[in-house]
Amino acid sequence: MRAGLVFLVAAYVLSQFYRAFLAVLAPVLDAEIGATPADLALSSGIWFLVFALMQMPVGAALDRIGPRRTVAVLLAAGGAGGALVFALAEGPWAIHLAMALIGVGCSPVLMASYYIFARVYPPAVFGTLAGATIGAGSLGNILGAAPLAALVEAVGWRPTLVGLAVVTLAVALALAVFVPDPERAETPEAGTGSVLDLLRIPGLWAILLLMAVAYAPAAAIRGLWAGPYIADVFAADATIIGRVTLVMALAMVAGNFAYGPLDRLLGTRKWVVFWGNALAAACLAALALRPDPGLWPAAALLAGLGLFGSSFPAIMAHARAFFPPHLVGRGVTLVNMFGIGGAGILQFASGQVHHAAADGAATAGAPFAALFLFFLVPLLAGLGLYLFSRDA
Repeated sequence: MRAGLVFLVAAYVLSQFYRAFLAVLAPVLDAEIGATPADLALSSGIWFLVFALMQMPVGAALDRIGPRRTVAVLLAAGGAGGALVFALAEGPWAIHLAMALIGVGCSPVLMASYYIFARVYPPAVFGTLAGATIGAGSLGNILGAAPLAALVEAVGWRPTLVGLAVVTLAVALALAVFVPDPERAETPEAGTGSVLDLLRIPGLWAILLLMAVAYAPAAAIRGLWAGPYIADVFAADATIIGRVTLVMALAMVAGNFAYGPLDRLLGTRKWVVFWGNALAAACLAALALRPDPGLWPAAALLAGLGLFGSSFPAIMAHARAFFPPHLVGRGVTLVNMFGIGGAGILQFASGQVHHAAADGAATAGAPFAALFLFFLVPLLAGLGLYLFSRDA
């Protein structure tokens, strides 16, 4: 069990890396193959939407055949294959295809871990284990910042992607060997054993709606827009971009570890999630009101967004309290689908928002002010609806 979880965390490191590395590669991809920030926003959005669409089949596979084969096969075929397609890209369309394949490969990784936690460990520690997994896996966020920038500068982006394909395949093979399949839960006669049973649970809906908008701001800004923002507004080079995105990535790691045990320490899941996301909204509001406060004040606000916006494990733990044992796989993937799908939709639209705001903009910061506001408004709406959720 321990060896399998170690390799699942390693796979999640790769998943976090792949969803965040475009911000650092943006300048070189624009220069060499003509992939503009709008193109990369589309590519990133494709990753999120494909990832989200895979959640329902992944959930069924986890419940029916277990995590071992589900995660090993998809990571090998989609993750390693997509990285290789990326390495051979000659235009934006190839980046779109590569990110779609990588989205398929990454789609079961975190949910396989959560499935094992929910089926093997006591429910009271689910939030702590979920947060620790994301926190440790967020090393991928860190590797996708300054270390990636240094590696690309040293060897080039194509050899870097080939190396990533090899590493991804090796991790997939290790998962096939070491990940255990927990004993299957029996489906009760009264239930149909489908996701429709979950959608009939009233207490779940407000949680799903918040998840749809809470993950997107930190993920999208760290994964794509932080690089162009720092470059355009503050005339920063790749080294400075790497440092700022590294600061934000470290804050996201800290946030995931911090959120994990807070429900047990404070005796509530709902209010931990609510006030954490309210502070994330405050950081977004500050950036929207003044997008050019200076390089390091801006970096501090991005770090605050990363810290307080890393509520994914806490929201997942809140939702997990409503899942019956035979629907754990479908349950965690349903919540994940809302989180990743919401991020994908907002990521798609963010490119158009930035493009429209950039036309005739008076300052370099104006398009990004519009972008921060674009992520802020849905988050505030989600928080308002989440007030109607039931604590668990």
